[in-house]
Amino acid sequence: MADITFDRQRAEQAFDEFVRENRVLFAIVFPLVGAILLLASTESMLPPVLSFNPLLVLVGVVAMRLPLIAGLVTLVDRKAASALVILTAYAYSIEYIGVSTGVPYGSFSYSVGLGPLLFEKIPLGLPIFFLPLVVNSYLLCLLLFGERAERGLFRRSVAIITVVLMDLVLDPGAVGLGFWTYGGGQYYGVPLSNYFGWLVSATIAVTIFDWGFELADVRKRLQQCEFMLDTLVSFVILWGIVNIYFGNLVPVVLAGLLGLGLMKADRVDYTIRDVSPL
Repeated sequence: MADITFDRQRAEQAFDEFVRENRVLFAIVFPLVGAILLLASTESMLPPVLSFNPLLVLVGVVAMRLPLIAGLVTLVDRKAASALVILTAYAYSIEYIGVSTGVPYGSFSYSVGLGPLLFEKIPLGLPIFFLPLVVNSYLLCLLLFGERAERGLFRRSVAIITVVLMDLVLDPGAVGLGFWTYGGGQYYGVPLSNYFGWLVSATIAVTIFDWGFELADVRKRLQQCEFMLDTLVSFVILWGIVNIYFGNLVPVVLAGLLGLGLMKADRVDYTIRDVSPL
């Protein structure tokens, strides 16, 4: 048992160092290149084999998620693992219901392949799109609000609002790219019902995450792991650029607010630091 524990710790430390040494690649280069490729695909400037290539999309998304994965993996005990399994099942379930019935987000359909489909309706890689919205919102709340975030209701409420804010940035850009369509809507082609749906969905998801992960452990990991919110940095860059291209002013402003939050939390310093091992 001791050898297994040692091997896991060494692997986690190696993963940390790999991400730390490649922060600029994952947080800046990948979203910049991704935005260029996605917009070029929209304008039919790429050969068909590269245009909205599902494999390239998935590889790029996973790469941008690596900082968050590395940050969370050391926190995953039995309870946290249960929370992640429940969140994954919830993500698939709510998306399947949404595509099939239009509840709770409003009627929508996928227009561009985002990788293999589950039940021929929803992307198999859906959790890597959904879970970071929840976790990044939760982590940013902890950093920005300090002791006030010790209060459970306050912490969860701010995280829920931030999830919805992130979707206010994401959905207009995704609709512009043609990832999915609602057939029209009041907010850059997105119906307001989508955001009421996200308010419900975020409440459930944030509550599950808050239950599964010990607050003190998450706070400690955030202090040790300066790259843990790099996934949010890549989100701001990618969807900020996409929304700028489509002239979506409000989503651009909201992306800027998220960026300011990251700056206030001191999470945009890409100097390699000597961090003591766990």
